[in-house]
Amino acid sequence: MLAHLLSRRPERTLKRVLRSRVRPWTRTNATRSEHGRPVRIGCASGFWGDTATSVPQLIHGGKLDFLVFDYLSEITMSLLTAAKSKAPNLGYAPDFVLAALAPNIRDIQQKGVRVVSNAGGVNPLACAAAIREVVRKAGLDLKVAVVTGDDLSAQRSRPARVQTADGPRALPERLHSVNAYLGAGPIRRCLDLGADIVVTGRCVDSALALGPLMHTVGGGRGEWPAPRSERAVCERSGFSGSSDGEKGTWICWPPEVWRVISSSAAPRAPAGSSPTGIASPTGEYCPGPRRAPLNPAGRRDNMGFPVVECSSDGSFVLSKPPNTGGLVSFGTAAEQLVYEIGDPRRYVLPDVTCDFSHALIQEVPGVEGGAVRVSGAKGSAPPRDYKVCATYMEGFRATAVCPLGGPRAAEKARRTAESIVKRWRCGRAPGDCHGGLPSETPDALRRTRRIFKRLALEDFTHVHVQVLGAEDTYGAHAANKGSREAVLWLAVCHKDKKALEVFAREIAPAGTGMAPGLCGIVGGRPRVSPILKPFFFYQPKSQVQIHIHVDGHEAESFSETEADTPDEEAPPPGDGEEADLDLPSGTHRYRLEELAYTRSGDKGDSANIGVIARHPLLFPYLKKHLTSSAVEDYLAHLFPSGRRGAVTRYTLPGINGLNFLLKDCLGGGGVASLRSDPQGKALAQMLLDLELDGLPDLAPPLA
Repeated sequence: MLAHLLSRRPERTLKRVLRSRVRPWTRTNATRSEHGRPVRIGCASGFWGDTATSVPQLIHGGKLDFLVFDYLSEITMSLLTAAKSKAPNLGYAPDFVLAALAPNIRDIQQKGVRVVSNAGGVNPLACAAAIREVVRKAGLDLKVAVVTGDDLSAQRSRPARVQTADGPRALPERLHSVNAYLGAGPIRRCLDLGADIVVTGRCVDSALALGPLMHTVGGGRGEWPAPRSERAVCERSGFSGSSDGEKGTWICWPPEVWRVISSSAAPRAPAGSSPTGIASPTGEYCPGPRRAPLNPAGRRDNMGFPVVECSSDGSFVLSKPPNTGGLVSFGTAAEQLVYEIGDPRRYVLPDVTCDFSHALIQEVPGVEGGAVRVSGAKGSAPPRDYKVCATYMEGFRATAVCPLGGPRAAEKARRTAESIVKRWRCGRAPGDCHGGLPSETPDALRRTRRIFKRLALEDFTHVHVQVLGAEDTYGAHAANKGSREAVLWLAVCHKDKKALEVFAREIAPAGTGMAPGLCGIVGGRPRVSPILKPFFFYQPKSQVQIHIHVDGHEAESFSETEADTPDEEAPPPGDGEEADLDLPSGTHRYRLEELAYTRSGDKGDSANIGVIARHPLLFPYLKKHLTSSAVEDYLAHLFPSGRRGAVTRYTLPGINGLNFLLKDCLGGGGVASLRSDPQGKALAQMLLDLELDGLPDLAPPLA
């Protein structure tokens, strides 16, 4: 019926459908594919550059209905924007077309798998054109649909001040890109129109899984006697629900699915590469419990990728294809759940506001490679606005990476940096830092700043000197400063590109005229690149026009209506950090690694660290002793000097977990940060060395 209505007056009808009292799927119906079995979704990519070996693995072993690819992050969008500025036919992820689809397009068609990806980046129409050419060369008949409208850079009427998470603020001048995070509705519409392959630009990660589920749910609706506003939002949000009279029960499986399977969270490393790592199908790798076996399947060359089988009661089973490496366990799934979240009670997406705090993860016995059932997440009405990410240029950057060997390697690395970048006689240059801490190196007149003065150039705006191998990232907690191998990480910023070209030329002479044992410059002469900083704000959904293109022609254009439900009061920040005062104490001291496993990620200049207890009996002790102030004190070197109150703690009792949100801790974050870890990937691992004392003997639960 929906397709029939849209075939008449698509633009006006879709707006009406989105506002109408549509009756969504009921709990009594299973979420099923067109073949009558539960819907199965596989994730083949977690970032731009991910392995293409996942595609044949999932196509032939996943028994899939949908195959989804996630390529985009804020950093990736900056890179794609820069690429399109150089050539108008660039700006998308070519790996998706050339490595993922082209070699496997016939198998995808024969298996009847439908594909959804955000590989379009900042040029989804060009991406779709390349896909159609692949389909044509293969002699196939596949419908390719595209979602556009996320790019808001062409909007001529833009207010001088916009709404942000911190209140109204002025937009930066000279914006480089402006993209809204669209939701799942447009993807669902493409699938409703019969698309075999859907390509989008910027959208939230969850939309790639939620769109197919909304499309499948829309195939058969039951009764929903809830009020009109709840019905409309429920339909748009892709919820399943049951009702008791006039009260609807919100259940949000699609975003919950993606919080666990989204492989954008996964760093790239093979299982067993570190003593704390175990393989996971969530993007092939996920740091796991310290005592878990390393890659029990023994197939590191064929790591399993995630497959979810969704049920209409809001739960799903996460597994991986048979005969693949890795492990699906409580630990690997729980760590993925806490990746890149803030307040777990209010994780806001354009399609739904999620509450993950009481989500449950239970291991399913008897499944080769492991499987878990995830349930218990809740959802409420979506926001009225889209989140928008704008980027603006603020100077240039260059990074030199130089390995050194021999006695006192770290000391030689620091002196090499001092020789390349002179320091002011009375203090340091603005932004100068050393391993995250203010530099305490001697003042000296050195080469590069002498040249700057001669050329009438201003000084560096920021300098970051870090010695990898000397544990500079640990700040005051560094334990090994005498390594005979070290890597100098020297990153600088300047307003003038010419100044950094001078800096780049002055790196090579370090090999012959400075410290002995300097082995070379990784990648050759440092490349000067622009700094594109992100600026996040909110824009009403009604002001964003979305376009659907099918096989090269625009099929529909519409804007999503704003939710007609009242705004819900946000929960108070943090959880009050109330602890069980009756817990026994003692004289024992434990490293956090003995009590919990951790996962960290970034959002702009902020990061989060999720901590999950290794045993439920350990959770009360974590709540009592691992406070926000304890985390802030341990990682104080990451924050701007004098900053306090930058860490907020939240609890996830469903998985016996804590989540710490660290504000302004990444030196700008993303491409704006000069640090070797601009996305906070190592923060959780660093925190494992934090010692908690005053504890009783915890040997029984640790065993």
